[in-house]
Amino acid sequence: MLRFMGRWRWRRGWRGTGRPPSPLYLGFLPKVYSYAPIPDRGLDPIVLSYPEVEVLRLVDLEGRSYEEAATVMGASRATIWRLVRNARRKIAQALVEGRPIVIEPGGEIEEVS
Repeated sequence: MLRFMGRWRWRRGWRGTGRPPSPLYLGFLPKVYSYAPIPDRGLDPIVLSYPEVEVLRLVDLEGRSYEEAATVMGASRATIWRLVRNARRKIAQALVEGRPIVIEPGGEIEEVS
């Protein structure tokens, strides 16, 4: 099991700063880190984060519910829903526009047992 800590950005508002994000737990790291259309038109790539790939694997590939995926990843259902929505939108944009897809960590990863 891997623990993912996203990059922490201060959320500024009239009440001050926000709190740091909670860790997400990942079951695997992707074996392939980029996909490109043929022919490559030289467009900017769409970037997917590790948690977005993990939630797509759990929900779309394994057929788990959002509640089950939330339990596995240690997140709320709302967070899982947001990750699925963003990942599907990015993949649809890449397919429609013919842009490459790149998978990047976007944060720190550490192994936990």
